[in-house]
Amino acid sequence: MLNRVAVLSDIHGVLPALEAVLAEPDVVAADRIVLTGDITAGPQPTQVLDLLTDLGDRAVWISGNADRELLEYRRGQRDTIPDPIAPWAAEQLREDHLDLLASLPRSLSLSVCGLGKVLFCHATPRDDEEVVLVDSRPDRWKEVFSGLGTDIRTVVCGHTHMPFVRLARGRLVINPGSVGMPYGRTGAHWAIVGPGVELRTTNFDIEAAVTQVGRDSSYPEIAEWAEYFLHARATDADAFETFAPRDGRDHAP
Repeated sequence: MLNRVAVLSDIHGVLPALEAVLAEPDVVAADRIVLTGDITAGPQPTQVLDLLTDLGDRAVWISGNADRELLEYRRGQRDTIPDPIAPWAAEQLREDHLDLLASLPRSLSLSVCGLGKVLFCHATPRDDEEVVLVDSRPDRWKEVFSGLGTDIRTVVCGHTHMPFVRLARGRLVINPGSVGMPYGRTGAHWAIVGPGVELRTTNFDIEAAVTQVGRDSSYPEIAEWAEYFLHARATDADAFETFAPRDGRDHAP
């Protein structure tokens, strides 16, 4: 059983944000670092993958929808990807990167001290694109938990880039937020689980990161991309407005 697990989600190929989180003492000391998907689709995909690979067995990988889309694009299984930066990011990946992404599970469970058997996934236990939010209605949680074993009392997910912890249908649900593309406020967001739950924010030099990403990435629109996402120009209200209809409702809260 693991004592402390660091959860990093939605890195989206942003190297300086990832480096800042990996330098955190509690991440260094964690028994495992679980990556809950959307690792690569961003401005520095190869650098991020290489750094995470260097972590060896300490890193536990899960595929997100963006990782799947990059792989499908490169292997001719789709012609387009909705995210404008994603086709460019896909073309940067080496064959060993593609093989790695192809090997990743959609979810996995680990035994964590104080929490028991914890399921880690990207969006929901049954789908890598499904949307649930902090205020999703009880019937919605019943839908997304369908088929989940009664022994799993904690679910850790990502996908919406907004951190929260809540009880839903008797299960604890944890979203650590996004390391590389935060919505609502700046910083790299992540979590420590075991024996309790701690949502964390790592603050780093945003302007220096914008400069670094702009220097290192050949994405044609990198200046605009870095300025918008590293400064968290998308608010939580913006995110709710976008995501709420995909949660099965007609309007944002």
